[in-house]
Amino acid sequence: MANLTITVDDALLRRARMRALEQGTSVNALLREYLVAYAGSAQVQERALADLLALSTAATSRRGAGTWTRDELHEREAPRGGDAGR
Repeated sequence: MANLTITVDDALLRRARMRALEQGTSVNALLREYLVAYAGSAQVQERALADLLALSTAATSRRGAGTWTRDELHEREAPRGGDAGR
């Protein structure tokens, strides 16, 4: 495992250490978690997109032919009751 050196303001580090202590962790652990999330975010997004595309490809319609025109998608039933003309 590699070591990383960063430069931060003394007061900022002191506040970060106090907050991390309140949360039962350390600044080092928080930075490690952040870097894991930051570095892995593109891979997670790519995997989520691949999963979504696979689901959409495998999906089948349960109603009708499965394809509709734009007008068909936006058709509305007439309101029920006496206010149909409004």
